Parts: sequence; C-alpha cells; structure tokens
Amino acid sequence: MRRLVLAVLATLALVSPAAAQSFPSRPLTIIVPFSAGGPSDAMARILAERMKVTLGEQVLVENVTGAAGTVGVGRAVRSPPDGYTISFGHLGTHVANGAIYKLGYDLTTDLEPVALLPSNPMIIVSKKAVPATSLKEFVAWLKTQPTPATAGTAGAGSGSHIAGVYFENVTGIKLQYVPYRGTGPAMNDLVAGQIDMIVDQTSNSIGQVRAGNIRAYAITDSKRVESASDIPTVDEAGLPGFHMTLWSGLWVPKGTPKDVIAKLNAAAVEALNDPAVRKQLENLGLQMPPKDKLTPEALGAWQKAEIAKWWPMIKAANVKVD
Repeated sequence: MRRLVLAVLATLALVSPAAAQSFPSRPLTIIVPFSAGGPSDAMARILAERMKVTLGEQVLVENVTGAAGTVGVGRAVRSPPDGYTISFGHLGTHVANGAIYKLGYDLTTDLEPVALLPSNPMIIVSKKAVPATSLKEFVAWLKTQPTPATAGTAGAGSGSHIAGVYFENVTGIKLQYVPYRGTGPAMNDLVAGQIDMIVDQTSNSIGQVRAGNIRAYAITDSKRVESASDIPTVDEAGLPGFHMTLWSGLWVPKGTPKDVIAKLNAAAVEALNDPAVRKQLENLGLQMPPKDKLTPEALGAWQKAEIAKWWPMIKAANVKVD
C-alpha cells in the first residue's frame, strides 16, 4: 500500500507542472460586474482582445450586474481557482463595497490580485439644460435648487456614488442619488435630461461631452487629461483638493496557482505595453499605472491602502443600500 501511495504522489508531482505549463487550454472569462457599454466593460474588452494573443486562447467578457458589482464579484469568488475565471473590478467593487454590503466573501483574502489596470479620473458633468457654464456656477446652481439635485450612480458603493458622497462633503450640498446597473445606463438618462448630474468616469462621459449632449465642468485630478485637455481640473475650476481617481484591476479566486497568476499578469502587462492598446485606453481618458505597480503584490498592497483610506469616510457617511 505504501508503495502505491508513493507511486501516486510521484505521478502527481510529474503531472502538476505539466498541467501548469499547459495553461490555458480553453477559453477564459473576465467577469465585469457592470452592464455592457459602460467604461469598465470598454476597458475589459480592449484588454481581453489583446490578452488572447499572449495566452493563445479566447478571452471572453461576461457582464454580471447587480448590487453595485457585488453579484459579479461573488460569482468570480465562487469559481474554481484555476485561472479561467477572472474578476475585473475597481475602487467601488473591490474596496468600497466592503464598507457598505454584508458580503459573503472577503475582498482581500478570498481573491488573489493579478494586475493593476489604468485609472480613470472622474469628471463632473450635468444635463445640458443646466444653465451653468463653469464649476463655480454649477455649484451655485445646485445650492439654489428647492430640492436636492438628482445624481446618477452605478449603485450604492460604486465609484460614482463614492464620488458623489465626496462631492457632498467638499461642497456642503446634498444630492438625491438615483442608482442604475452601471454608469452606461445612467449616462443615457443624463443625456435625456432625466437626471441632473453624475460625477462620472471620464471615459464614460467624454464622448457625450464631445458630442455636445451634456455639460462638463472639471476633472477630479491635479492635472488635465490628455484626451480632454480643454477641460480644467477641479483645482483650476474652484474646487481645490477634490481629487478622485477610479483605478481598476484584475483578480482571481483564492487558491489559484501562483504560476497561473504569473501567466495572467504577464498577459495583462503585455497588453498594457502594446502601443495600439495604450492609444485606445488613453483615448478613453485613462491613465497608465507606473511600471513598478504592475505586479500582483503591488495591486494587493494598493487595495489594502485604499481600504484604509476610504472605509472610514464611507462609514461616516452612513451609506445605505437601497
């Protein structure tokens, strides 16, 4: 019996590296926890298209919406830890939701970081009917409204919601939040004049700004975005210090082999270094992460640092889940 056990163990020792070397041997899926057509979906599809070149297999994008991304992230957490299911997320889904929702998983221990992705400065935009032409005028207009202005979000705890809460804290203005299954649908209603404003990802809004369908007031960063260089920063527009960047990343379920994570990281980094991909992402208003921040370890450390920064503010705001 002992000889049989030793033989089995020896066989497994030989098979395991071979199995790792063969990864991937079938299509992979990136779960985007928001609706198709939004900024997260756009970034994921650009990356997936290039990652398949490195990995040698199709990389599919599946949109799993609901509860500000918690449904989609939960799906990824419960998937087999084999590298074939990847969780795409950002500051809202992989940081803020832990301060708002009673999750059935832990954001830092039930997921393994893969790679930090480009970040997206937010942009303050309103429906076209708002008479303001500058950020100072817009803030003044908000303060004169008999009822709180309506602000679109991708749900409680989403990046757009956190940005709205931050905006309230800085300006002293109260907003009435209108949750959607993503900022793509929220943008449709802003263009239609059904809501008043969004503190939105630049990549989601810039096309409608360029088309003249909505008004843009400022970028929530200390420097202008290259693809929208005519739009001032909040510092320039009269709301200094209102800085918020929505960073994104890739994760896999806990227990995924380290060598598989390394292959996924290499595919993501190679995609980000591709000039054609960089051009596409930069045209969306996205900013590339520094090269030394592209390791799985760097993403893990950054996620924990962001939890320490944002959770106290979110909890102090007493954000409620509708």
